[in-house]
Amino acid sequence: MKFKINRDFFSSGLQLVTSVVGTRKTMPILQNVLIEARSGVVRLTTTNLDLGARCSVKAEVSEEGTVTLPVKELGRIVRELADMEVNVESTDTPKATISTRGSVFNVMGMDSKEFPPLPELNEQKEFDLDRQEVVSMLKSVSYAQSVNEERYMLKGVFFQFSKDRLSLVATDGRRLAVTRREMKVLEGDEGEFILPSLTVSELEKLPDVGETVSISFTDRQVAFELKIDENDDAPTGFVDSVYLVSKVVEGKYPNYKQVIPKDDFNAANIERELMQECVHRAALVSDEKVTLRIKKNEMEITGQSSLGDACESMGITYEGEEATVSFNPRFLLDPLKSLQRDKVTLEFRDDMSPGVFKVNKEEDAKLSFLCVVMPIRTD
Repeated sequence: MKFKINRDFFSSGLQLVTSVVGTRKTMPILQNVLIEARSGVVRLTTTNLDLGARCSVKAEVSEEGTVTLPVKELGRIVRELADMEVNVESTDTPKATISTRGSVFNVMGMDSKEFPPLPELNEQKEFDLDRQEVVSMLKSVSYAQSVNEERYMLKGVFFQFSKDRLSLVATDGRRLAVTRREMKVLEGDEGEFILPSLTVSELEKLPDVGETVSISFTDRQVAFELKIDENDDAPTGFVDSVYLVSKVVEGKYPNYKQVIPKDDFNAANIERELMQECVHRAALVSDEKVTLRIKKNEMEITGQSSLGDACESMGITYEGEEATVSFNPRFLLDPLKSLQRDKVTLEFRDDMSPGVFKVNKEEDAKLSFLCVVMPIRTD
């Protein structure tokens, strides 16, 4: 195997697949990246047996071949090289020479025949979605995933393809985030799966190349393929596609719809960024609880602790009765940070009832969002 590759292209590809590497001491090859050189392309693959990643980057390949090398060490070497043009060469032994002008590294690897292949999906359901939309939807709910090992079914984002929409849901029992996108799903193509939190994190870091993500899934696995246009002159050097394949979380996701309040709540229209700033400042003296006092066209946000107290006041659009409710400030800040809209609706009732952030569909929009946050009782 022998090829020349742009240092930054090589580094971008290695960085994309590095966080997927395995840590099982019984299978040390899982800490390696499989490097496959073929005409004009170097393909990089890693896996931890639960999640696999593969990408391709441009290269000048003079001899085809494969090798596996320790990915973290290789990534550090490539990042530190002084020249932009990197030469990689290996013979029949599992060792590669990485060189630039003035630098030569000989790196020991392992036989590429031992590297476990990524699983192939059979009889899968498949949908094509806009990349930016998928990433935006994930970011708008992923903060609400559970970190509790015992509630493993909540350690991920729930995807639900129903006949007229795609819903993404995450909850940790104290808050619930739901985003929905209108789409046509043919009869028989409906389906659902729970995407593990590690896979969610990798999807949110997809490179800014390509426009379409193809989602394929079965009862046990899900694959995401980001297709890269041949005419895409991205500075990252990615070509063909970026591919992630993951096991799904086993089990049935709880009925999240019963958590969404069905009663009539008061509603105030709020400037999202302004509320985010006010809650952040109030939380500087109290990171456990902030209290919202909502009255006609005004909201006071207060924080109080042994350190002292803070009060922020902001204008809102609201004509109802005065109400007071307290929340964990992080639970307010997470949805406010994740949304891209200028205005949100905050629904509330009293200090015993949850608060609900909503972004309703506009006439020309296909997306909607809500986040239910449980209150902290006001003494």
